[in-house]
Amino acid sequence: MQPSRQTALITGASRGLGLEVARLLARRRYRLVLTSRGEAALAAAAGELGQLTEVIALPGDIADGGHAERLVRAGRKRFGGIDVLINNASTIGPSPMPALADYPTDELSAVFAVNVIAPLRLIQLVLPNMRARGAGVIVNVSSDAGVESYAGWGGYGASKAALEHLTRVLAAEIEGSGVRVYIVDPGDMNTVMHRDAESGVNLGHLPGPDVVAPAVLRVIEQEVAPFGRYEAQGLATAGAGGRS
Repeated sequence: MQPSRQTALITGASRGLGLEVARLLARRRYRLVLTSRGEAALAAAAGELGQLTEVIALPGDIADGGHAERLVRAGRKRFGGIDVLINNASTIGPSPMPALADYPTDELSAVFAVNVIAPLRLIQLVLPNMRARGAGVIVNVSSDAGVESYAGWGGYGASKAALEHLTRVLAAEIEGSGVRVYIVDPGDMNTVMHRDAESGVNLGHLPGPDVVAPAVLRVIEQEVAPFGRYEAQGLATAGAGGRS
């Protein structure tokens, strides 16, 4: 890869893992298309990263199809297209998270809209150009809640399980296209979203997203397999041993 000529679109880029990955890519001179719902935080991130590279920052709801189209259109117009898509934005839904027996289905629909439908929509928007070029990277950020059964995490976990299967099927459907597709499970981190999910629980012993972000960069730049699922914290400390 030639980082100075690559463009990455990152959702949920104003804080947490999205921002830390954006910082690493900016240092590598990737051009960035960033989005999040927090306008002020996104503007601050863009101001910081704009000292290192070219940045487009468009605040909005990633579940809004029109917003997704604007992001990809802006990247295409200014930078010629999207080379790397990082579907990082997520929502845990209601907090505290209800048991499935009590989960409001309208709230569950909203969780799936952000965690499953929005990533697929962005994939559909960037994939034609990637396939035409015969190159591209798609990273879907998942969670161990998508493969393990944790009481209280049913809505979020079900959405991540759907995202993981969607990713696997996508990889099978575009095999041989030159587009690489990955699932990255960052593991437990000390983030705002995790603190919201487990209010009152001390998460100070968990790593911050800055510890995990280098593994995402490693997958983007060094992995050559067309598909893989990676546990980022294991990858950061044990080379390719984080793959599962």
